[in-house]
Amino acid sequence: MDYEKLVRVMRKLSLEAGDKIMEIYGRDDFDVKSKSDDSPVTAADEAADAIISSGLRAAFPDVALVTEEQSATHDTQGMTFLIVDPLDGTKEFIHRHGDFTVNIALVEDGVPTRGVVYAPAKNRMFFTRADGQSVEETGAFDKEAVGETAEISVSAADNAALMVVASKSHRDQATDDYISKYDVRDMTSAGSSLKFCLIATGEADLYPRVGRTMEWDTAAGHAVLSGAGGAVVRFEDHTPLTYGKADFANPFFIAHAPGVTLKPA
Repeated sequence: MDYEKLVRVMRKLSLEAGDKIMEIYGRDDFDVKSKSDDSPVTAADEAADAIISSGLRAAFPDVALVTEEQSATHDTQGMTFLIVDPLDGTKEFIHRHGDFTVNIALVEDGVPTRGVVYAPAKNRMFFTRADGQSVEETGAFDKEAVGETAEISVSAADNAALMVVASKSHRDQATDDYISKYDVRDMTSAGSSLKFCLIATGEADLYPRVGRTMEWDTAAGHAVLSGAGGAVVRFEDHTPLTYGKADFANPFFIAHAPGVTLKPA
Protein backbone atom coordinates (compact mmCIF):
# COMPACT_ATOMS: atom_id res chain seq x y z
CA MET A 1 0.00 0.00 0.00
CA ASP A 2 1.21 3.48 -0.90
CA TYR A 3 0.55 5.12 2.47
CA GLU A 4 1.40 8.62 1.26
CA LYS A 5 -1.27 8.36 -1.42
CA LEU A 6 -3.71 6.69 0.95
CA VAL A 7 -3.49 9.41 3.58
CA ARG A 8 -3.77 12.14 0.95
CA VAL A 9 -6.86 10.54 -0.59
CA MET A 10 -8.57 9.74 2.71
CA ARG A 11 -8.02 13.25 3.99
CA LYS A 12 -9.32 14.90 0.82
CA LEU A 13 -12.40 12.67 0.64
CA SER A 14 -13.23 13.31 4.28
CA LEU A 15 -13.15 17.05 3.64
CA GLU A 16 -15.32 16.75 0.54
CA ALA A 17 -17.80 14.58 2.43
CA GLY A 18 -17.72 17.04 5.33
CA ASP A 19 -18.66 19.90 3.02
CA LYS A 20 -21.69 17.98 1.76
CA ILE A 21 -22.70 16.98 5.28
CA MET A 22 -22.54 20.59 6.48
CA GLU A 23 -24.52 21.78 3.47
CA ILE A 24 -27.36 19.46 4.49
CA TYR A 25 -26.85 20.19 8.19
CA GLY A 26 -27.48 23.87 7.47
CA ARG A 27 -30.87 23.26 5.92
CA ASP A 28 -34.03 24.08 7.86
CA ASP A 29 -35.17 20.48 7.49
CA PHE A 30 -33.99 17.17 6.11
CA ASP A 31 -35.55 13.73 5.80
CA VAL A 32 -34.71 10.99 8.29
CA LYS A 33 -35.34 7.38 7.31
CA SER A 34 -34.95 4.15 9.26
CA LYS A 35 -32.76 1.26 8.17
CA SER A 36 -33.65 -2.39 8.72
CA ASP A 37 -32.13 -2.28 12.23
CA ASP A 38 -34.20 0.85 13.05
CA SER A 39 -31.10 3.05 13.10
CA PRO A 40 -31.57 6.43 11.41
CA VAL A 41 -30.11 7.44 8.06
CA THR A 42 -30.24 10.84 6.37
CA ALA A 43 -29.46 12.31 2.98
CA ALA A 44 -26.14 13.41 4.48
CA ASP A 45 -25.13 9.79 5.23
CA GLU A 46 -25.95 8.76 1.68
CA ALA A 47 -24.35 11.75 -0.05
CA ALA A 48 -21.15 11.47 1.99
CA ASP A 49 -20.99 7.75 1.30
CA ALA A 50 -21.27 8.33 -2.44
CA ILE A 51 -18.37 10.80 -2.38
CA ILE A 52 -16.09 8.63 -0.29
CA SER A 53 -16.81 5.24 -1.81
CA SER A 54 -16.45 6.43 -5.39
CA GLY A 55 -13.21 8.21 -4.54
CA LEU A 56 -11.71 5.20 -2.78
CA ARG A 57 -12.73 2.80 -5.53
CA ALA A 58 -11.15 5.05 -8.16
CA ALA A 59 -7.90 5.46 -6.22
CA PHE A 60 -7.58 1.90 -4.87
CA PRO A 61 -9.52 -0.43 -7.19
CA ASP A 62 -7.72 -3.53 -5.94
CA VAL A 63 -8.46 -2.99 -2.25
CA ALA A 64 -11.72 -4.33 -0.80
CA LEU A 65 -14.12 -1.67 0.47
CA VAL A 66 -16.59 -2.01 3.33
CA THR A 67 -18.96 0.88 3.98
CA GLU A 68 -21.86 1.13 6.40
CA GLU A 69 -24.32 2.48 3.88
CA GLN A 70 -23.82 -0.25 1.25
CA SER A 71 -25.11 -3.56 2.57
CA ALA A 72 -23.64 -5.41 -0.42
CA THR A 73 -20.17 -4.65 0.97
CA HIS A 74 -20.99 -6.35 4.26
CA ASP A 75 -20.30 -9.74 2.68
CA THR A 76 -16.64 -8.80 2.16
CA GLN A 77 -14.24 -11.41 3.46
CA GLY A 78 -10.61 -11.03 4.38
CA MET A 79 -8.49 -9.21 6.91
CA THR A 80 -7.31 -6.30 4.74
CA PHE A 81 -9.77 -3.69 3.49
CA LEU A 82 -10.80 -0.04 3.51
CA ILE A 83 -13.70 0.67 5.84
CA VAL A 84 -15.96 3.73 5.96
CA ASP A 85 -18.58 5.28 8.16
CA PRO A 86 -19.48 8.37 6.12
CA LEU A 87 -21.41 9.97 8.99
CA ASP A 88 -20.76 8.51 12.41
CA GLY A 89 -23.10 9.96 15.00
CA THR A 90 -26.21 10.30 12.87
CA LYS A 91 -28.29 10.87 16.02
CA GLU A 92 -26.01 13.76 16.97
CA PHE A 93 -26.44 15.13 13.44
CA ILE A 94 -30.23 14.88 13.60
CA HIS A 95 -30.36 16.60 16.99
CA ARG A 96 -27.81 19.19 15.79
CA HIS A 97 -25.32 18.51 18.58
CA GLY A 98 -22.30 18.72 16.29
CA ASP A 99 -20.58 15.59 17.61
CA PHE A 100 -20.57 13.69 14.32
CA THR A 101 -17.61 12.58 12.25
CA VAL A 102 -16.47 11.27 8.91
CA ASN A 103 -14.48 8.05 9.37
CA ILE A 104 -12.23 6.36 6.83
CA ALA A 105 -9.67 3.69 7.70
CA LEU A 106 -7.42 0.99 6.31
CA VAL A 107 -7.41 -2.36 8.09
CA GLU A 108 -4.42 -4.61 7.44
CA ASP A 109 -4.29 -8.16 8.77
CA GLY A 110 -7.14 -7.36 11.13
CA VAL A 111 -5.53 -4.19 12.53
CA PRO A 112 -6.56 -0.58 11.73
CA THR A 113 -3.26 0.97 10.63
CA ARG A 114 -4.21 4.26 8.97
CA GLY A 115 -7.28 6.42 9.45
CA VAL A 116 -8.86 9.84 9.38
CA VAL A 117 -11.52 11.23 11.72
CA TYR A 118 -12.99 14.58 10.66
CA ALA A 119 -15.57 16.46 12.74
CA PRO A 120 -16.79 19.16 10.32
CA ALA A 121 -19.10 20.94 12.77
CA LYS A 122 -16.29 21.20 15.32
CA ASN A 123 -13.48 22.01 12.86
CA ARG A 124 -11.33 19.18 14.20
CA MET A 125 -9.41 16.72 12.07
CA PHE A 126 -7.25 13.83 13.20
CA PHE A 127 -5.36 11.42 10.96
CA THR A 128 -2.44 9.07 10.83
CA ARG A 129 0.47 10.13 8.67
CA ALA A 130 2.06 7.73 6.23
CA ASP A 131 4.60 6.79 8.93
CA GLY A 132 1.78 5.80 11.30
CA GLN A 133 2.10 8.75 13.71
CA SER A 134 -1.20 10.45 14.50
CA VAL A 135 -1.62 14.21 14.17
CA GLU A 136 -4.28 16.86 14.57
CA GLU A 137 -4.52 19.35 11.72
CA THR A 138 -5.56 22.95 12.28
CA GLY A 139 -6.27 25.74 9.86
CA ALA A 140 -8.38 26.15 6.77
CA PHE A 141 -8.37 22.47 5.73
CA ASP A 142 -7.27 22.99 2.15
CA LYS A 143 -8.29 19.89 0.21
CA GLU A 144 -5.13 19.82 -1.85
CA ALA A 145 -2.53 20.53 0.83
CA VAL A 146 -2.14 19.53 4.45
CA GLY A 147 -2.09 22.52 6.76
CA GLU A 148 -0.34 22.93 10.09
CA THR A 149 -0.31 19.73 12.09
CA ALA A 150 0.75 18.76 15.58
CA GLU A 151 1.72 15.27 16.63
CA ILE A 152 -0.62 13.93 19.29
CA SER A 153 0.01 11.44 22.06
CA VAL A 154 -1.91 9.86 24.88
CA SER A 155 -1.62 11.07 28.45
CA ALA A 156 0.84 9.62 30.93
CA ALA A 157 -2.04 8.86 33.31
CA ASP A 158 -1.89 6.04 35.78
CA ASN A 159 -4.96 4.93 37.73
CA ALA A 160 -5.10 8.05 39.90
CA ALA A 161 -7.65 10.71 39.01
CA LEU A 162 -8.64 9.57 35.54
CA MET A 163 -10.53 11.57 32.95
CA VAL A 164 -13.19 9.29 31.49
CA VAL A 165 -15.07 9.85 28.26
CA ALA A 166 -18.39 8.16 27.56
CA SER A 167 -21.04 8.19 24.89
CA LYS A 168 -23.61 10.95 24.64
CA SER A 169 -26.29 8.76 23.06
CA HIS A 170 -25.55 5.30 24.47
CA ARG A 171 -24.77 5.81 28.17
CA ASP A 172 -26.21 3.07 30.40
CA GLN A 173 -25.99 1.59 33.88
CA ALA A 174 -23.52 -1.11 32.84
CA THR A 175 -21.11 1.59 31.66
CA ASP A 176 -21.52 3.55 34.89
CA ASP A 177 -20.97 0.41 36.95
CA TYR A 178 -17.68 -0.27 35.21
CA ILE A 179 -16.50 3.34 35.45
CA SER A 180 -17.20 3.25 39.19
CA LYS A 181 -14.32 0.78 39.60
CA TYR A 182 -11.82 3.58 38.87
CA ASP A 183 -10.61 6.68 40.65
CA VAL A 184 -12.25 9.23 38.35
CA ARG A 185 -11.21 12.88 38.41
CA ASP A 186 -13.85 13.98 35.95
CA MET A 187 -16.01 12.76 33.12
CA THR A 188 -16.89 14.15 29.75
CA SER A 189 -19.28 12.98 27.06
CA ALA A 190 -18.74 12.95 23.33
CA GLY A 191 -20.47 11.50 20.33
CA SER A 192 -19.14 9.27 17.61
CA SER A 193 -15.45 8.42 17.17
CA LEU A 194 -14.39 11.68 18.82
CA LYS A 195 -14.08 9.64 22.03
CA PHE A 196 -11.06 7.80 20.62
CA CYS A 197 -9.54 11.10 19.54
CA LEU A 198 -9.92 12.65 22.99
CA ILE A 199 -7.81 9.83 24.39
CA ALA A 200 -5.35 10.18 21.50
CA THR A 201 -4.76 13.85 22.37
CA GLY A 202 -4.52 13.24 26.11
CA GLU A 203 -7.82 15.03 26.80
CA ALA A 204 -9.18 11.79 28.28
CA ASP A 205 -7.67 8.55 29.58
CA LEU A 206 -10.36 5.88 29.40
CA TYR A 207 -13.37 5.05 27.21
CA PRO A 208 -15.28 1.86 28.04
CA ARG A 209 -17.96 0.80 25.57
CA VAL A 210 -20.47 -1.66 26.95
CA GLY A 211 -22.81 -1.66 23.99
CA ARG A 212 -23.16 -2.57 20.35
CA THR A 213 -20.82 -1.06 17.75
CA MET A 214 -19.74 -2.06 14.28
CA GLU A 215 -16.24 -2.06 12.85
CA TRP A 216 -16.94 0.99 10.68
CA ASP A 217 -17.85 2.90 13.86
CA THR A 218 -14.46 2.29 15.45
CA ALA A 219 -11.75 1.56 12.86
CA ALA A 220 -10.70 5.13 12.06
CA GLY A 221 -10.71 6.25 15.69
CA HIS A 222 -8.86 3.07 16.64
CA ALA A 223 -6.17 3.83 14.05
CA VAL A 224 -5.79 7.40 15.30
CA LEU A 225 -5.55 6.24 18.91
CA SER A 226 -2.99 3.55 18.07
CA GLY A 227 -0.89 6.10 16.20
CA ALA A 228 -0.88 8.25 19.34
CA GLY A 229 0.28 5.42 21.58
CA GLY A 230 -3.07 4.17 22.88
CA ALA A 231 -4.84 0.83 22.70
CA VAL A 232 -8.27 -0.71 22.18
CA VAL A 233 -8.99 -4.06 23.82
CA ARG A 234 -11.90 -6.41 24.27
CA PHE A 235 -13.90 -5.71 27.42
CA GLU A 236 -14.03 -9.30 28.67
CA ASP A 237 -10.40 -10.37 28.46
CA HIS A 238 -8.40 -7.25 27.50
CA THR A 239 -7.00 -8.86 24.34
CA PRO A 240 -6.58 -6.59 21.28
CA LEU A 241 -9.74 -5.69 19.38
CA THR A 242 -9.36 -7.09 15.86
CA TYR A 243 -11.20 -6.46 12.59
CA GLY A 244 -12.51 -8.52 9.70
CA LYS A 245 -15.03 -10.43 11.82
CA ALA A 246 -17.72 -12.31 9.93
CA ASP A 247 -20.50 -9.78 10.57
CA PHE A 248 -18.29 -6.73 11.27
CA ALA A 249 -19.86 -6.49 14.75
CA ASN A 250 -17.60 -5.57 17.66
CA PRO A 251 -17.67 -7.05 21.13
CA PHE A 252 -17.70 -4.65 24.07
CA PHE A 253 -14.34 -2.89 24.32
CA ILE A 254 -12.16 -0.45 26.25
CA ALA A 255 -10.03 2.28 24.67
CA HIS A 256 -7.35 3.61 26.95
CA ALA A 257 -4.01 5.26 27.52
CA PRO A 258 -1.40 2.54 28.20
CA GLY A 259 -0.62 3.80 31.70
CA VAL A 260 -4.11 2.89 32.87
CA THR A 261 -4.27 -0.51 34.57
CA LEU A 262 -7.57 -1.93 33.44
CA LYS A 263 -10.03 -3.35 35.93
CA PRO A 264 -11.68 -6.73 35.26
CA ALA A 265 -15.07 -6.71 33.57
